[in-house]
Amino acid sequence: MSDGTARSTPKYVSIANPLDGFVHRLFLRKEQYVSTSSLFSGLWIPLVTPFRDGQVDHRAATQLVKRLCAEGVAGLVVCGSTGEAAALDESEQLALLESVLRAAASRPVVMGVSGYHLGKTQQWIRRLNGEPLAGLLLSAPHYIRPSQQGIAGWFTALADTSDTPLVLYDIPYRTGALIERDTLHKLAEHPNIQAIKDCGGDAGKTLALIAQGELDVLAGEDLQMFATVAQGGSGAIAASAHLATPRFVRLLALLNTGKVAQARALWLSLLPWIEGAFAEPNPGPVKGVLAGLGAMQPDLRAPMTTPSPELITRMCALLRRIDAESELSPL
Repeated sequence: MSDGTARSTPKYVSIANPLDGFVHRLFLRKEQYVSTSSLFSGLWIPLVTPFRDGQVDHRAATQLVKRLCAEGVAGLVVCGSTGEAAALDESEQLALLESVLRAAASRPVVMGVSGYHLGKTQQWIRRLNGEPLAGLLLSAPHYIRPSQQGIAGWFTALADTSDTPLVLYDIPYRTGALIERDTLHKLAEHPNIQAIKDCGGDAGKTLALIAQGELDVLAGEDLQMFATVAQGGSGAIAASAHLATPRFVRLLALLNTGKVAQARALWLSLLPWIEGAFAEPNPGPVKGVLAGLGAMQPDLRAPMTTPSPELITRMCALLRRIDAESELSPL
């Protein structure tokens, strides 16, 4: 990883993931399997960052990653918005990434990157080029609100800088920058831009991206995952799937095999949980429930604030109901 060891050219192999049955094209780097863009599908978890006594809790992060991998997730995103990356300094981000990579074993890991200074963002990406990542989740420059030409230039320059593929993060309500369809079509021509986390809020644009087939389309809004995957999208990056994870994995598997009626019944049972997970600012609710289960402390970094006890009580009850339904109707 970041130990200064020289790296040889990656060797490409095919292996079967015993947990989800899919065969993926992977490359081996420093005795770890790391994905190429063919893995930008299925259920991905944008990891919360556990804290204890003001510091990143690496033990809790490791246990979380191992549990999620055992429950069949396709991949993991570290240092995204759910991971409170804006409240982590660079050294904390790198240390957390190392912990996640070790715990994830053969699962692909994507690193979140954001910013508005092109040179500094390129410098950070060059630093991350030394890590065995499957890709980078990269948003438009926030706050600045550039033209479409400026947005295209931003992503193109960063794609040229990165040794790993980019997953574009289209989330205008956070960045203030709307990535239009024509811009996405142009960006998809770049060989190092291969997927999109779709939080754009435009159903027509989502359908157009799926129909064009130029990018792997991952639902970034949890409530949109059923529609996105049912219409041919590649998968989802879903914070709510930190818990009830096998149900979410099953949901996407049913949709991908055309079992829509079964998928719909499962989806409807998960809706109250998903709504609860975002009833107050993410990742507070998910962290609160994880803390109630003893998986971590509920700590958040300012300006995030602790969710209401009433919401956490309601979500814990919802999770118990989901677990009870799972026992009556096993996966």
